[in-house]
Amino acid sequence: TKHGDVSTEAVVDMVSDVMDVGNIVAGKDKELLRIRGKLFVKSDEAYDRLSAAMGQIGLTPLFRRDKADDLVIVMRSLPVETTGNPWLNILLFVVTLVTVLYAGSMHSSDSVQLLRDVEFTGGNSNPWLMLRVLWTGWPFAVSLLGILVAHEMGHYIAARKHGASVTLPYFIPFPSGVLGTIGAVINMRVAIRNKRVLLDVALSGPLAGLAVAIPVVVIGLHLSEVGPVPISGFQLEGNSIMYLAAKYLVFGELLPKPLDYGQVPAVIHWSVFFFTGNPAPGGGTDVFIHPVALAGWAGMLVTGLNLIPVGQLDGGHILYVLFGKSAKVWRPLVIALLVAMGFVWSGWWIWAVLLYAFGQSHPEVLDEITELDDYRRSLAFVALILFFLLIVPVPLSVY
Repeated sequence: TKHGDVSTEAVVDMVSDVMDVGNIVAGKDKELLRIRGKLFVKSDEAYDRLSAAMGQIGLTPLFRRDKADDLVIVMRSLPVETTGNPWLNILLFVVTLVTVLYAGSMHSSDSVQLLRDVEFTGGNSNPWLMLRVLWTGWPFAVSLLGILVAHEMGHYIAARKHGASVTLPYFIPFPSGVLGTIGAVINMRVAIRNKRVLLDVALSGPLAGLAVAIPVVVIGLHLSEVGPVPISGFQLEGNSIMYLAAKYLVFGELLPKPLDYGQVPAVIHWSVFFFTGNPAPGGGTDVFIHPVALAGWAGMLVTGLNLIPVGQLDGGHILYVLFGKSAKVWRPLVIALLVAMGFVWSGWWIWAVLLYAFGQSHPEVLDEITELDDYRRSLAFVALILFFLLIVPVPLSVY
């Protein structure tokens, strides 16, 4: 039988180099052949050899398990877009840089006097002064964008290292937001080869971003001051376990510190406050964070959000490589948890809706036979632990 310019015999000969062939069945729709048997070469090596050989004749192998057998599904290769438009990536980054600078200037005490000068001189009548106001946001902008760039380039470099075709990062400006951006995304142009590669690509982003975010937080906290908290009329950034630990490392105490614990044991107070943001710490003491510390806190928050174990988030990829298709049983539990958390911070309801709408299924890897090695499996569980250390139950409270 011939499929275009390719004969069944030629394809079977390729597969026979790595597998004891049991039976061959013609495929349906996009599938050309389904070849069942037993691999006698390590699955990752076998896939690399078949992928290289079949790629020369316009075919792509898929490795699957079917009960006790190994299954090779032969598909026609999909065209791969090899070129992109880097100018769009550059334009989005420049716009994001401006919006993040603006957000940073709103958090900078240096901008206050300059803004008064702008108002005194008639608002927009002095463009140079407006640029000076914008520039006061550079410590925040450099810190936050440094974390985001590290995160996305971690994904990009890991993908390219494994030969995967990916786009450059697309940064997303958000002019009206507190941070000036909602992050960045990288698009995969082809399916991932196996679970090992998927874990490397998924985990490299959070680890790279966190490697920058942690020192940024520590440096920013050293630039910050501890002082009395007003009774009311203030906003408070939320606490993750890691952020609480960073404040304890720098200041030697858990912050925000209430005026007193009353009759409630400290451990109970902190457990309730961590998950609900209450009781309000008005009248106590807290750190008034420097813009650099705010950027580091935001970097930790973004990393924690990316590690939510569902859908197309990094955490969803990590759950998939650990549990395969059975990972989908965790999805409704995670969605339910987000809905429950929405009663203490309504933003979680938005996340629950988005992840319900866009996290229905996880794309399969090309080679599902090759499992994680012990080292990567350990890293995957470390990533799940990181999620619990970084997640912020109440990101922002207003008292």
